[in-house]
Amino acid sequence: MKTITYSKNIFIPVTNLCRNHCGYCSFRKDLKEAWVLSRSSASQLMRDGALAGCCEALFTMGESPWEVPGFEKILSSAAIADLMDYLVELSEMAMEFGLLPHTNAGLLDEENLKRLQPYNASMGLMLETTASLAVHANSPGKKPEERLQYIALAGRHKIPFTTGILVGIGESWEDRIHSLTEIAKLHMAFGHIQEVIIQPLDPKPQTMLSDALPPKIADLCRTVTAARRILPSDVAIQIPPNLVEPRQLIECGASDLGGISPVTVDGINPDRAWPCEEKLQESLSGYELRERLPVYPRFIEMRWHGRKTHGLVSTLADERGLRVKKYII
Repeated sequence: MKTITYSKNIFIPVTNLCRNHCGYCSFRKDLKEAWVLSRSSASQLMRDGALAGCCEALFTMGESPWEVPGFEKILSSAAIADLMDYLVELSEMAMEFGLLPHTNAGLLDEENLKRLQPYNASMGLMLETTASLAVHANSPGKKPEERLQYIALAGRHKIPFTTGILVGIGESWEDRIHSLTEIAKLHMAFGHIQEVIIQPLDPKPQTMLSDALPPKIADLCRTVTAARRILPSDVAIQIPPNLVEPRQLIECGASDLGGISPVTVDGINPDRAWPCEEKLQESLSGYELRERLPVYPRFIEMRWHGRKTHGLVSTLADERGLRVKKYII
């Protein structure tokens, strides 16, 4: 019986301020609507996640918000001196609640990546595409060569890594193949990519792509099939079950459902509710649905996850490196 994995997580948005202006994003806000998550709000989210049996704290934020004029004032009003120090503080807090941090903070320099590494079970950055597209015209952080360089940097530091592509944002079929091929090359060079997300566009009101049609299931199936052919066999293909019915894509080669939260919404697609675990198990009859940690089993065995997470990982992982079925935190 084929095993399909997922992670039980909470979505923790650290700040919604971002230097990029992507043509499909509703998460990013202008300065007048921007905020930094308070310590009390973060603590409450973590407490709720722990009580609900989650094991992952997914930290995300807008990219390089410090480049947006006025961000320092927002930090100061929240009694935060440095955003990276705050991410470390939040990561330590998460582990105190029995949650393993996974951070996706956009492009970081090597110093900040190394500062966060010890406190994260894994980290991530969506490649999105290797194509130059109109939706990224006002997004300096979406230059494909810089994102590929960052994923390579994570590989050199042996960070278990999640990446992926966006489908339906104006890219061609050839662009998708090229993007997947570049990801495969990076994994063959460094061996650090644990999963690749095939993420369909979910059009948002008041964005450049508000009137775009989301990709059809046949197109997604074709993309997953290509991804399974191109990517090394030890790289999982992840599909989001709140955006698409997963069974057909699993039959094409997907094997992971990503993070599913009983506490928080999908912060990137807040109108798309997570399916409950029971519904997923019912819809995936014939498959073994198993919860995993935010770090995959082979990286646990190699001890590539951040050194500060080793103790908690050993508590939460079973003999297969998946989440223990009966756990006490």
